[in-house]
Formats: sequence, structure tokens, C-alpha cells
Amino acid sequence: QVQLVESGGGLVQSGGSLRLSCAASGPILTINDMGWYRQAPGKEREWVAHITSGGTTNYTDSVKGRVTISRDNAKNTAYLQMNSLKPDDTAVYYCSANVLRTWGPRVGLRYWGKGTLVTVSS
Repeated sequence: QVQLVESGGGLVQSGGSLRLSCAASGPILTINDMGWYRQAPGKEREWVAHITSGGTTNYTDSVKGRVTISRDNAKNTAYLQMNSLKPDDTAVYYCSANVLRTWGPRVGLRYWGKGTLVTVSS
């Protein structure tokens, strides 16, 4: 089974930085797009950033200029570098990936990690 495991969350002061990682493992033939989402307490999950297999990136407006998504295809890993963090960035951050497996239907399936908590204190 394909698994995504996020890491790198924690407690940071306002203005600080964190780097999140998302490692994919299992029967992976190739990973298409990868993305980061977040869910703040009492709010719905929202999209944060996205990166294609070719490296094209997109960001939600609230994080543009502060956040950088990247990936290492050889390691099946995505990263989210977050700078100038604000208390509003406090959330559980989830990784998602569209994965083509080594077996089964030749169609990408979307997988999710269990999340990593980011808390930004004021």
C-alpha cells in the first residue's frame, strides 16, 4: 500500500520558519502532482501549495512569497519551506500525492498522509 508520511511540524514563534517533509513509500511507479493542504481548528481543510511532476508550482494567495514547495523525485519526497510564519498558519498540514502504482489500473490514485501539526505562537 502506498503511504505518505509527513514530518517537520512543531511549535514556532511568529516570524519563524519550518520545513515540512512528505515521504511517499510503497509500490510506486511514478508520482504525478503533489500538494500540501492544511486544516486549522474549527475550519475546513484548504489547499496550500501544489507541484507537478515537472516542477511547476502554485500557491494559495495567503502564503505566496512566504512558502516554497519543492520535491525530490528520486526520494519520492515533497517539501514545504515556510518562512515568516504567522499565528494564522497554525494548522495540521497534510500532504497529498497522485500516484501511479507498479500494479493495478494504469490510472493515478490520490493518497493522503495523516498530517503534521504546525503551531505558531504570537
